[in-house]
Amino acid sequence: MNISYTIRKEDHFKNVKDVLKGYFKISDRLLLKLKNNDKIFLNNSSCSVRNSVVIDDIVSFSLDFIEDNSNVVPTKMDLNILYEDEYYMVIDKPSGIAIHPSHLHFSNSLSNGIKYYFDSIGLKKKVRPVNRLDMDTSGIVIFAKNEYIQECLIKQMNNGLLHKEYIGIINGSFDKDSGTINLPIGRNMNSIIERCVDLNGSPSITHYQILNKNTKYSIVKFILETGRTHQIRVHCSYLGHSIVGDTLYGSSSDLISRQALHSYKISFVHPITNINVKYISDSYKLDFVNLISNIKTT
Repeated sequence: MNISYTIRKEDHFKNVKDVLKGYFKISDRLLLKLKNNDKIFLNNSSCSVRNSVVIDDIVSFSLDFIEDNSNVVPTKMDLNILYEDEYYMVIDKPSGIAIHPSHLHFSNSLSNGIKYYFDSIGLKKKVRPVNRLDMDTSGIVIFAKNEYIQECLIKQMNNGLLHKEYIGIINGSFDKDSGTINLPIGRNMNSIIERCVDLNGSPSITHYQILNKNTKYSIVKFILETGRTHQIRVHCSYLGHSIVGDTLYGSSSDLISRQALHSYKISFVHPITNINVKYISDSYKLDFVNLISNIKTT
């Protein structure tokens, strides 16, 4: 995979390094890897980052070098791939599966399934999830196929250019049918897992819109402006309207076996084509069927 840029008249880049750092925004860590693997080129010839550039020069780099990914055990899984190109994959994750391997999920996390898939297509790259979901939250997870794409998408996420929308069902209803929850979140000092609203915590902003409701439940669309751990779950619980089935921040439900929260939509700018892209997963409708039916018929 080669990524290139042609120097324009209006550019002020002095050398190859200026282009890599200024235009591509490559991190120092990745730049070192490209140098060590001799994957930086000027007009299709290997070069030093100190080489000067002029109009119409082509600066490029290749990401086809092999990475050691043996730290993740490959496990065959049925992956629901919503989209794939040579740069990233968009996966529709079911509930009940962790994203990362751990001592509890050493070989049955989503990353294990991605590792098996990478092996099957001969891709010798590390497994790089861009966004995270709790184990029992379903929906869209993006996996970058190389370090550069991961860097680009994480920058978009940090700069508010990667938009994430969720569908959730809460107990009861908020006072207003739409609004913004702006409450800082920090760690609960009494737990290694839980988060809580904490005035000394990190800024956390959740926008919401109620789509349907009755006296017991509300179907809500959430749009995250920040991405704190358990953000939606903590905000809803703090306001007295926990996510249905959320046993950590609320209570269990006879209507669903896990928290009724789904990563429904993700949109961003494609790092290579610069085209606005959008991916939607409506698989939650099957898992939420009892709750949705209850809301519509009660």
